[in-house]
Amino acid sequence: MVGLVASKSATPAIELDVGDRTIRISNPDRVYFPESGATKLDLVQYYLSVGDGIVNALRDRPCMLHRFPKGLAGDKVHQKRLPAGAPDWIPTVRVFFPRYGRQADELCVRELADVIWAVQMSTVEFHPWNSRRADTELPDEWRIDLDPMPDCPWSRVQRVAGVVHEVLDELGAVGWPKTSGGKGLHVYVRIAPEFGFKQVRRAALAFAKEVERRAPDDVTTTWWRKDRDPKLLFVDYNQNARDHTIAAAYSVRGVPEATVSTPIRWDEIPDVDPHDFTMKTVPARYAELGDLHAGIDDAIFRIEPLLDWAERDGVDVDLDEE
Repeated sequence: MVGLVASKSATPAIELDVGDRTIRISNPDRVYFPESGATKLDLVQYYLSVGDGIVNALRDRPCMLHRFPKGLAGDKVHQKRLPAGAPDWIPTVRVFFPRYGRQADELCVRELADVIWAVQMSTVEFHPWNSRRADTELPDEWRIDLDPMPDCPWSRVQRVAGVVHEVLDELGAVGWPKTSGGKGLHVYVRIAPEFGFKQVRRAALAFAKEVERRAPDDVTTTWWRKDRDPKLLFVDYNQNARDHTIAAAYSVRGVPEATVSTPIRWDEIPDVDPHDFTMKTVPARYAELGDLHAGIDDAIFRIEPLLDWAERDGVDVDLDEE
């Protein structure tokens, strides 16, 4: 249950009941998106409107937060560690960063109140890992990132998405597409959490190579950006590397239009315009369709066939690319 409670303080803050928690929202009228005038409270209300969906996307995953303490007009903060001042009920998971020899306690969402508290702490975007608390070193989500280069038209993204769907069907894998909130598309596939990041990334590269083979005039898997044709679409397999994160389903993006990374159906892709999905429009869509990724945990794919492709084709990944 979500309800509004009058604040007892003399400040302009308000209090929200979110489930069994009460969360104080300070500066609710602060404008976060100057172009539309959308406020911090508007952002809170958006996340409340897609509550089950955003929790499903983040549940039990280490999560990096993209925070805008002064709204988009101010500086952006990429925060791995849980912000200071968190109540003791906010769940975390400890992860280690070998490159820096450090560890951090990251937000690990269990319920909607955790999300709303993070928004109170000026979070706009949620970027979860593709592994979960039970074993953060074993991914359970394979991410296919269709990343258009600067001169790549949206029609090319749509066309390549069709090839991705075709290959997934042949593999017997269920893909769950969503807009990126930018110019690309993401497709998620639930996998058995039995391989480490390097092997999942190797499987992802083998898949990307197959898509490139079928659509050579549309796709590149060339790693170095400077070497890519700017008209092509890059299938970014490296989004499966350890500690690489992308915006969650239902996450608002920190851009003036307040676009949302929005789950869509495969049959929508030929006609969809990703700019149509914003903080203002997605709540009505969600109320009508519900969470289009609700069944994602029920469709588990085993990546061994992709590892067989990688072995067959001599595909490997270079740790220097992480």
